[in-house]
Amino acid sequence: MRFVFFDDYRLGLIEGDAIRDVTPILGDAATLEAAGPQDRLLLLIAGLDAQRDNIARIAASGPPRRLAGARLRAPVPRPMKICCAARNYRENGTHESIPIEFFLKSPEAILEPDGIVELPPAEATIFHHEAELAVVIGRAARRVPASHALAYVFGYLPFVDVSARGLMPRSFFNGKSFDTFAPFGPAIVTADEVADPQRLTIALDVNDETRQRFGTDDMANSVAELIAYASSVTTLRPGDIVATGTNHQGLGALQDRDRVRLRIEDWPALTFSVRDPLGRTWARGVDEATAARARQPSA
Repeated sequence: MRFVFFDDYRLGLIEGDAIRDVTPILGDAATLEAAGPQDRLLLLIAGLDAQRDNIARIAASGPPRRLAGARLRAPVPRPMKICCAARNYRENGTHESIPIEFFLKSPEAILEPDGIVELPPAEATIFHHEAELAVVIGRAARRVPASHALAYVFGYLPFVDVSARGLMPRSFFNGKSFDTFAPFGPAIVTADEVADPQRLTIALDVNDETRQRFGTDDMANSVAELIAYASSVTTLRPGDIVATGTNHQGLGALQDRDRVRLRIEDWPALTFSVRDPLGRTWARGVDEATAARARQPSA
C-alpha cells in the first residue's frame, strides 16, 4: 500500500493517480481530534495489519481525488530521529567496502512535498542534492541483528539529503540540518510492496536534466545492516527515519529557481523547488570534481 497525508493531515491511500480518503481507519472523531500529525502516523503503523480489510472497504466507499493538485503533507511529520548514512555506496563498484557512519539530521529540516528548499546565507562553496532511499521504522528496534532487521520496517520513501559544502567549522550539523534541507515523500510505500530493498532504481533530475541514476544494489552496507548498526547505538522508534546514503556519481548544484524531481521505481515522485535570496550560481550539470573525490579511497 502507498499512503499519503493530505490537506489537514487526512490519510490517503494512493491508487494510480488518485487518492482515496481512508482517514476513518485511524479512529473516531474524538481520537482524530486529539491526534497530532505524527500521532496519526503512529496510529496507522500500529493498526495497519488489523485494518487492511477496512482500508479496502473505506477506500471503495468514497469518490477518488486526483493526486495531482492535492496539498500533500510530509508523510512522517515529526520523527524523533532522522538517522542518515554518511557514505554508503560503492560509487558504481569503485569501493569494495565502506565502514558504516551515521549522523543525525534535525527534524526541523523536514520539507513537505512540492515545497521550497531555501538556501541559507551561509558561506557554502556549493549546495548539492543527494537522492536516497529512506526507511520508516515500524516497531521499536534495539540491538536487532541484520538477519531480522527488515521485520522492523514499516515502509520506504524517497528522500533528498540537501547538503551545504565547504562551511566552517566543518560538520554534518552545519552542512545538513538547515531548515527545508530534508525533502521526502510524498508517499510511504509499505514494506510488503518491496520484496528486496537492494533491487530498487533511483533517478533524480533537475529542471528535466539528468543527474543521479543508480541502483540500491550499489550499497556497500545493506538496508538491514544499516538498521542493525543504528539500533546498536540508539533505540529506533516507530516513525523514525533511517536514510541510506547516496551514490555521489551524478551530484550537481542546487540553485535559485531549480525544480527537482526524485523517483524510486514507480512510486509517486517527490518534487520540490529551490529558492536562493542571494541568487548565487554554479556550473550546471554533474559536479564531476565531487564525483571524482567520492571515488578516491580517502574521500
